[in-house]
Amino acid sequence: SCFLRHARSRNYVTESEVCKLESVLLDFGDYHPLKPITVTESKTKKMNRKGSTSSTSSSSSSSMMDPLSSVLDGTDPLSLFAAAADPVTTTATMDSTRKKRDKDDSSAVGSDFEPWSSKRGEILARYTTTEKLSIVSSSFSGKATTTGSAVSEKVRTRLEELDDLEEGSQKELLNLTQQDYMNRIEELNQSLKDAWSSDQKVKALKIVIQCSKLLSDTTVIQFYPSKFVLITDILDTFGKLVYERILSMCVDNRVSLPDNFSPESVNDTAKETCLNWFFKIASIRELIPRFYVEAAILKCNKFLSKMGISECLPRLTSMIRGIGDPLVAVYARAYLCRVGMEVAPQLKESLNKNFFDFLLTFKQIHGDTVQNQLVVQCVEIPLYLTLYSPAIDWILQCIAYHAPEVLLTEMMERCKKLGNNALLLNSVMSAFRAEFIAARSMDFIGMIKECDESGFPKHLLFRSLGLNLALADPPENDRLQILNEAWKVITKLKNPQDYINCAEVWVEYTCRHFKKREVNTVLADVIKHMTPDRAFEDAYPQLQSIIQKVITYIRDFSLLFSVEKFLPFLDMFQKENVRVEVCKCIMESFIKHQQESTKDPVILNALLHICKTMHDSVNALTLEDEKRMLAALINGFIKMVSFGRDFEQQLSFYVEARSMFCNLEPVLVQLIHSVNQLAMETRKVMKGNHSRKTAAFVRACVAFCFITIPSLSSIFTRLNLYLHSGQVALANQCLSQADAFFKAAVSLVPEVPKMISVDGKMRPSDAFLLEFLCNFFSTLLVVPDHPEQGVLFLVRGLLNVIQDYTWEDNSDDKIRIYTNVLHLLSAMTQEAYIYHVDKVDSNDTLYGGDSKFLAEINKLCETVIAQILDHLKTLGKEETLKRQSQLALYFFNTILAHGDLRNNKLNQLSVNLWNLAQKHGFADTKTMVKTLEYIKRRSKQPEMSHFTDLALRLPLQSRT
Repeated sequence: SCFLRHARSRNYVTESEVCKLESVLLDFGDYHPLKPITVTESKTKKMNRKGSTSSTSSSSSSSMMDPLSSVLDGTDPLSLFAAAADPVTTTATMDSTRKKRDKDDSSAVGSDFEPWSSKRGEILARYTTTEKLSIVSSSFSGKATTTGSAVSEKVRTRLEELDDLEEGSQKELLNLTQQDYMNRIEELNQSLKDAWSSDQKVKALKIVIQCSKLLSDTTVIQFYPSKFVLITDILDTFGKLVYERILSMCVDNRVSLPDNFSPESVNDTAKETCLNWFFKIASIRELIPRFYVEAAILKCNKFLSKMGISECLPRLTSMIRGIGDPLVAVYARAYLCRVGMEVAPQLKESLNKNFFDFLLTFKQIHGDTVQNQLVVQCVEIPLYLTLYSPAIDWILQCIAYHAPEVLLTEMMERCKKLGNNALLLNSVMSAFRAEFIAARSMDFIGMIKECDESGFPKHLLFRSLGLNLALADPPENDRLQILNEAWKVITKLKNPQDYINCAEVWVEYTCRHFKKREVNTVLADVIKHMTPDRAFEDAYPQLQSIIQKVITYIRDFSLLFSVEKFLPFLDMFQKENVRVEVCKCIMESFIKHQQESTKDPVILNALLHICKTMHDSVNALTLEDEKRMLAALINGFIKMVSFGRDFEQQLSFYVEARSMFCNLEPVLVQLIHSVNQLAMETRKVMKGNHSRKTAAFVRACVAFCFITIPSLSSIFTRLNLYLHSGQVALANQCLSQADAFFKAAVSLVPEVPKMISVDGKMRPSDAFLLEFLCNFFSTLLVVPDHPEQGVLFLVRGLLNVIQDYTWEDNSDDKIRIYTNVLHLLSAMTQEAYIYHVDKVDSNDTLYGGDSKFLAEINKLCETVIAQILDHLKTLGKEETLKRQSQLALYFFNTILAHGDLRNNKLNQLSVNLWNLAQKHGFADTKTMVKTLEYIKRRSKQPEMSHFTDLALRLPLQSRT
């Protein structure tokens, strides 16, 4: 009971001055903490690596240095360990790496060359079939040979095996679906690897020959490009295995050949093995397997002679002339280009010869043999011609890579001589540099117009041209004419899928170079074509792409939403998940690019509609992550809306938003914060002196919060918002409303569960409740008592709730809260409180230090201290002694800070608590020493001399 009668009288202003850090004038000169520092560093490093010497380097840098790089000096510590372990191998590896780098620098193929692997997936996805396929399968019953047999016997057996394969130990698997066929090819690929790893090289060769033969079969012609992709994968595997096998034979004294080795450094055994492979392949009777298998191991020519590859390429190019089917021949040329670019990209002449050969035989495509084959397979010419695209595109890409303009111009002229063949023209536009095509856009349009419509559709040519113009700009004077010429053709397309594939590409060109009027015209045309028969349902990806392009180029949202056909365009997205994705896309763009807050009714109406669409997609099955993302986008929009000084309009917007977004809790939380902020802005404008009108408005804001908070499910969100909104009400002199908020918070505390979900995991709620209550106490200091309620009615109500709350048995949080209540009660007894709310009289003014008021506080205090001391007694058992020690010290510090220790009883209580804290050896010695030092320091301050006697009464006990 003595605590508050003898609460220390505080002069907060003086205490604040005493605690302030001493200010010292500094002359900064040029120094500024955010200015980049120039470091001049001199360092000497020694590396335990063979051949390295210590180096001294001096670096001066104004940019930020990477501390790890500077320490390692560009070396990787793991590499250093490897170096220490095996210096010979490491030296060879380093040489090899250095030479490889040198080679890469001089190589003609860089990262800007699109590799075959990136086209593979697209071809497999595009060229499919529902027809049944067949595959020739061999039993591969390889005849066993004994280890003791003579070499000549072994050779004869191998040749017999090869003949056996060519002459008939095979069966044909019929009626395979496309997936079965692909699985069978994958099995062959695995068989090849298994045969190789079990040293059955002839079996491996047989598999490769059998697979190559499949490339002469065009019975299901529309599947041929995909078949080519699958089988050349096997050929690539085979080529790699053979090359690595021969390379491994060249290792001498654990040192392998460098990447740019010369044939002279290859040993005789490796050369003989290499020749053996070429001789085996030369004995294959059929042209197509012989060509493909030799092309697959083309790189192995490096082991035999410097000129091996450059001599082989023209010969292989000429071999292709013997292939009668133009489709098979063009894919053979594509494979040769593919291998050629990998092993000898500098030999462009052979690639050019390959293409010119193709041009010479191009007329075969329209010959009788092909036409008859198409009639049998019921394949139309336009579809047939598209089968050539991947091969011709690849050949032209190889030729056009880093090619001079002269060569590209020559290619264009050759295409013209062939009568502007559409297939070739399309491949030229796909393969050549976008800048080259864009600069000659009108020439290409002229050539497209002259093309024969029957073979290859013109709209595909315009699509290819559009793809180039999305990457590079045409001459400015031609831009409108180019759009008109292209759109004339595109808008006449009857097939919705053909139409949308072209329109999607040209929308980007329109957005990039033209204004709102042209964009609106294009969107209107798309709506007109895609609405009949609900064609849009099959074109959602393309329509999404169009929206994405429009919002990428038009970032002014008032302009975007004034495009008349933009919102009707959105109405085509009638599948809910697609519509929501599009809305999210628009909102992300708005939040990212909208720099200033807006009240533009065009933007607000459009975005409210879009946000409502996102909100309405939420249902019981929606994932929490998805809800969070949608809420974040809607909140981003709400924060960007501002009606300036028209606060009533702003509140009306928030009321409307609340009714629209009631299913997303984070949005309601944001609206409550926004309305509270609006009330505080009103107060700021009125400088705290509300008129009747603004007082009524602020009460409306408070009412908004009061009726919205109960609809939230998270209990701590509700508690914190009640407290926050009560503080806002108090700041705006709405005292009865503030009381209502605080009462609501008090009545909600008993409902706090023991465990709550935090980031998807269940956690004890004690720590959160303790934090909330400490904040609440800080606010209650300045809340004036209600004239019709008792003294400190809110504090009493809160203490009753804390008393009745069921705390965990092993928790001391209840007592820590009571100790914090003592801080509050001590502050309440002061003549002037430490802080106030402007224009609100707190209890220090209302009661003016009245003795009855202080007596009421004292009663509360007695109750609280009794509870604390009782609890400390219950912790006297052996297993809880550590908790008793911590709590005793916590309470001691409270008395030290807030009690007047000149009173003997209080002084004795503090000494008892000090002794209890160390009684059983659980006190932290460092903490006790520092506390005692603090008391001694305080004793030197004015009016604190009694601390000297206290310090003498506080012994330090050793843990022993």
